[in-house]
Amino acid sequence: MTTPAKPDIDVQIRRGPLHRLMGVRIAGTGNAVGSQVVSNDDLASLGCDADWIIQRTGIRERRHAAEGETTGSLATAAAERALEAAGGSRDEVDLLLLATFTPDRLCPQTATSVQDSLGLNCPAMDLTSACAGFVYALFTGAQFIATGAARRVLVVGADVNTRVINPNDKKVFPLFGDGAGAVVLERGSDEQGMMAYTFGADGSGADLLTRYVGGVEQPFSADLGCGDAAQWLLSMNGKPVFKWAVRLLEDTFAHVLEAAGRDTDAVKLWLLHQANARILTAAADSMGIPADLVVKNIDRLGNTSGGSIPIALDESVREGRIAEGDELMLCGFGAGLSWGTALWKW
Repeated sequence: MTTPAKPDIDVQIRRGPLHRLMGVRIAGTGNAVGSQVVSNDDLASLGCDADWIIQRTGIRERRHAAEGETTGSLATAAAERALEAAGGSRDEVDLLLLATFTPDRLCPQTATSVQDSLGLNCPAMDLTSACAGFVYALFTGAQFIATGAARRVLVVGADVNTRVINPNDKKVFPLFGDGAGAVVLERGSDEQGMMAYTFGADGSGADLLTRYVGGVEQPFSADLGCGDAAQWLLSMNGKPVFKWAVRLLEDTFAHVLEAAGRDTDAVKLWLLHQANARILTAAADSMGIPADLVVKNIDRLGNTSGGSIPIALDESVREGRIAEGDELMLCGFGAGLSWGTALWKW
């Protein structure tokens, strides 16, 4: 079995339908990250150049999950903090959604172990959309609140990326960290919620970010050779992904702002997936967004995938950067290819 050649393609930007969903609020936030602090110098033994990492990604250190820490344990810790911040009774939580592409087991879903650890009595399910997973789960949870199908929905984004990335891949392994973020959704005023949102997918870019082995298309096999065994780890073709992400952010921001009848000056904070500092800077520069309004934690945490947006949101809330009535731009994007963007009124 051989690994398919990495495609060098120029993915076109697709637009998904626009929607509006008000009457939903975020009642509490929380986060948890891997306990091991790993600096660029700590990766020197792998042949990674510290200066190259900073220049190409903006990352100075990242957090790795220690032995015994899992996607489920980080998700549980983040959820505990979100529930504490939200107050009220846990009996009011009617649904738990966990966005992850690094589940603790292939079966059953990790959300059920998180539910059990939290002592909740509610349905629990995983959603898999990689780095766009949290916004997909957020949109899903908001629908349950808006329709009256749930009083409270616990939405968690969590990934332990370092367990599914080849440490010998010097261009990919330094990018990632491990972490989780959580929010508690409940009914809000008619002025709260998503003034406009959109999400979509483009499967033509599936091979740009993928794990080839482990599904039913290419199951695990006892006779995998050393070279083939690494195919169950993440493979990324960074150049076309970078180009796609920058163009996507420019287009999706303009699309959502136009639908909401707003402009960039109305946005208090930009809470974007922490894929690469250069992507965030390039998109901000093209839109004329002040750099200090784009929340960044990638320099400290690395790319935490499904955890990156809710972690950034929780940090911003706890730093007092968000007040009622503020308009926030949230955007997740990654493997699939998939993306989701929302202008959220706090």
